Amino acid sequence: MSGDRNPFIRGYSILHIERTLVLTTEGSPFLTHVPLHESQQDLPDHELRSRHCIFNDDFALIANGQQVPHQLRALCKESGYVRDIVHAVVSDEDGIIHHIGDSHARNLADEVVKRLTFETGHYSRCWEISIRHITEDAALYLEELADIATPTDFLFVAFRIPYSPAIGVKLISVPWSDDRLPQIEGITAEELRQVHIDKGMPMCLVDALHLAAQADVRILIFDGDAAALDGLPLYEWE
Repeated sequence: MSGDRNPFIRGYSILHIERTLVLTTEGSPFLTHVPLHESQQDLPDHELRSRHCIFNDDFALIANGQQVPHQLRALCKESGYVRDIVHAVVSDEDGIIHHIGDSHARNLADEVVKRLTFETGHYSRCWEISIRHITEDAALYLEELADIATPTDFLFVAFRIPYSPAIGVKLISVPWSDDRLPQIEGITAEELRQVHIDKGMPMCLVDALHLAAQADVRILIFDGDAAALDGLPLYEWE
């Protein structure tokens, strides 16, 4: 399932803000959007608006009042004026950049990022999904784990829910990613996956748990009455 989108992931990841200059040139009615060169990124917005600039397809440089190295100036064949500044909120989803929206002020763009980012790390970390996302054998495997001391190297604890046929799993040290697991547990995500496989865990359960853990899910409950999760396989039961 590595090539499919993880159905447990919600919201945007790797949100950041890109500042772009909106330029006009003499004799052209069209607007041009170009980022400011990294050497001038410290310039605040109010020092950019209505300023003369030189630019190319990749970057722009404020020409007046700023020291521009000759080698950079030689790369810029166009000149114009900064009419506006746009702060674009974008996200990086598996290497694909998604444009979310624009703001004309950095503080407003920061507010959008804050609202879209679950900074506490506790939002939507408990999921209840149909038990048919795993096979009957996998459900029995979980039930057996819930009745014994789940091996510590599994990095999860299975548990029964009183007065309910549902079975729950508390995932430990999430997210199970190569950025976090080696630092916390001294193991990679792929090595943990192999631990689960070597212990005879059904593959449908391995896939479900690892997808959930990659999405920073903390509690996962499998229940026969819960809704199916779109994008996660379903299995026939007797």
